[in-house]
Amino acid sequence: MTDHDTQSALSFRAIRQSFPGLAGEPPLPVLNDISFEVPRGKFVSVIGPSGCGKSTLLQMAAGLLKQTAGQVFHNGILVSDVNRTIGFVPQQAQLLPWKTMIENVEFPLLLRGVKAAERRARAQQAVDKVDLTGFEGHYPYQLSGGMQKRASIARMLVYKPDTILMDEPFGALDAQTRMVMQHDLQTMLAAEGASVLFVTHDITEAVMLSDSVVVMSRRPARILAEVPIDLPRPRDMFEPHAIPGFAEAYDRVWSVFRSELKVRRAA
Repeated sequence: MTDHDTQSALSFRAIRQSFPGLAGEPPLPVLNDISFEVPRGKFVSVIGPSGCGKSTLLQMAAGLLKQTAGQVFHNGILVSDVNRTIGFVPQQAQLLPWKTMIENVEFPLLLRGVKAAERRARAQQAVDKVDLTGFEGHYPYQLSGGMQKRASIARMLVYKPDTILMDEPFGALDAQTRMVMQHDLQTMLAAEGASVLFVTHDITEAVMLSDSVVVMSRRPARILAEVPIDLPRPRDMFEPHAIPGFAEAYDRVWSVFRSELKVRRAA
């Protein structure tokens, strides 16, 4: 373990990934020599074209997928199996339909053998943090899409992970709900002090939430740039264009992404 490892919540080193081809076709290369870090306590977003392997990186960090080559470290420890210490918020809320909202939030603690009284107390704290107080007894079908997403985030927060993976968590929400969720997420994470790796297609979302943005190319994906985002916090998610420096930060990210798109059109 190096000093650099211990300063990073996540470290991806020379990651390559290929998936088997169909019906005798050659393997499909997806990731090509991907290396970057998520510093402790920082929010890093990954953007790139669909199918470039963004979600694949999250699965590797969670220990759900083994890379073809390279290494992934979490807090300086090699990820070689399911990473139960990391928080994961998927694209869909994936709440258990036969459990109430608070029972869904409690579920990770149940799996960890936490006693019932402590389990309920910790779940209630997480529910309060995501502003779902009063809906504890509701079943998932009785909750709106935004409320289901809040419950999913509460379920992740309940066991207090130091590192959080988020896979386009707000992509299916309407624009107004999305901004509210972005605002609330910023507030919650500031209080938690967690490190975050966040996948999105939305450049504005990436710039507004992040300390840095990793821009990936089309597959086989490589990193085009890591763009630092030096905007004051907290950030007004409802008025991004009013924030000094936002337009310049957006343009830096978009210019990298756009240059890749131009190359592809000309090819």
